[in-house]
This record gives sequence, structure tokens and C-alpha cells, in this order.
Amino acid sequence: MSRFEVVAGAGSLRSREAGVTRFPHRWTEEGVTVEAEFTGAHLLHLSVAGCVLNDVYREAQDLGIKIDGVRVSAGGGFDSRTWASDGVTYEVEVSSPAPGPDVAALLRRVDEVAEIPRAIRAGASVDRSGNGVDG
Repeated sequence: MSRFEVVAGAGSLRSREAGVTRFPHRWTEEGVTVEAEFTGAHLLHLSVAGCVLNDVYREAQDLGIKIDGVRVSAGGGFDSRTWASDGVTYEVEVSSPAPGPDVAALLRRVDEVAEIPRAIRAGASVDRSGNGVDG
């Protein structure tokens, strides 16, 4: 089983590696860095990492917690015969002057509200529309 790992970072925890992809970000002036290959598996995991990273900033603002940086690593494997996922796991690193218990409570809240992880946990149908022929 192959693993497909990605990392998204913002603020003080952005990647300093050459060749990372950089995106503007509504929550940080410096933007977000992304370390991922461009495959469907990586993009699925990046959707989790990006959602969690964004929600850390959003929920921290709501709770009045200052965030200096966030790094989210996400990954998982797929059966190479069926491409069935074995699930997605993610890990969050937060740089903040807030007390540890406050950051831990923030991360619990993010795990409850983050939209992409919730959608994947709930399951969703994926259907192709149209015939793909131009004209």
C-alpha cells in the first residue's frame, strides 16, 4: 500500500524549502506553502490539510487566540488494486503564545467543525455530469 503525504504551512510554520507551491491566504499576509505532488490522492489529502489549516485560523479568531503559524500534515494510503482509501490521518502543529490547554481545546473544536474532514467522514457520492465532448 502506497502512502500519499502532503504538508500545508502558514505564518511562522510556512515551508522554507525551494520549489514549494505558494498561495495567497486570507488569514496570513505571507500566504500558505504547500508540499504535495499533483496526483488525485495527494489533492484529496491536501483538501483535508488546507481545510484544517484554514479552520485553525478561523476558530482561533473566534476564540480570541493569537496564532503565529500552523503546519498541517495529512496522508493516507490506497489499495493499489482497487484504489480504496485506508483513510486519511492528519497532524497539526500550532505556534501560539496561548497556553497549551487553550490550543488543545482549539484543535478539538477544529476537528469537530472542519468541513472537508466532516464531508469525508460522512461519505459522499461523486458523479460525472455531461459527456465530456466539446461542441
